[in-house]
Amino acid sequence: MCPHCRAFITTKDKVCPYCETPVGPRAVDRRDPAPLLGGLIPAARFVTTLILTVNLGMYMVTVLASMKAGNTGALLGLDVKTLISFGASWPIAMFQGGEWWRLITAGALHGGLMHIMFNTWALMDVGANSEMLYGQKRMASIYILSTIGGFTASAYFTQNVSVGASAGLFGLIGAMIALGVIHKTPEAAMIKQVYIRWAIYGLLFGLLPLRIDNAAHIGGLVTGFVSAWIAGTPKLLDTHPAERAWSAILVVLLLVVAFCFVKMFGWFRMVSSMAGGF
Repeated sequence: MCPHCRAFITTKDKVCPYCETPVGPRAVDRRDPAPLLGGLIPAARFVTTLILTVNLGMYMVTVLASMKAGNTGALLGLDVKTLISFGASWPIAMFQGGEWWRLITAGALHGGLMHIMFNTWALMDVGANSEMLYGQKRMASIYILSTIGGFTASAYFTQNVSVGASAGLFGLIGAMIALGVIHKTPEAAMIKQVYIRWAIYGLLFGLLPLRIDNAAHIGGLVTGFVSAWIAGTPKLLDTHPAERAWSAILVVLLLVVAFCFVKMFGWFRMVSSMAGGF
């Protein structure tokens, strides 16, 4: 059905034959695009899969580095020195050394097996749902901004070494809550209730004496909520100004991420050469 004149048209029509109005792709086609890499990665979860892949890859690299440094139990728990070498959020280095690139790299690091397993499980759920509802551009942007916001809060309020994907994860939870606040539908209200519970359970869990960084969680949650409130949900046409704007925002953020990882590898090479090599 044409969204303008309400005439019945076929799914193959790009322009309504009656009123000549351009017809965008169906919502179902936008929400469930074709899979990538021969079906290996569902396109609707591409960003989530990419984040998980980076996190798991960085975890294995840091485990190997920690083992080489003498930590035989590195698979279960990494030493702080290794995490700092690979870009953990470290307020002393950030405030005194200007190493603000750690706000990004810290989000790809994890302190132990249980840490990365929990964040992986949560991201597979929250990441997939937020990517489906916000689209890849907005979801990736919200995740990156929330990681920055979360570790900024951590650096200012805790002064502790901190790592983990949970800053970005809480940002996605905040984005899902924002969806329910913006849209006044029963479905949106249900989504809001579910993710408010996620936030409450996560923050309560952070009160346990397990060295959990609730400042990063709260910072990520607030950043994600505000970012999603500004971003809104995807428009029907990719040529819409909002879609072009978020494409540009994501490009800038990805360049920032790339710059931060380049700085991290440079820092690691310097540290490893001083210590005798990796």
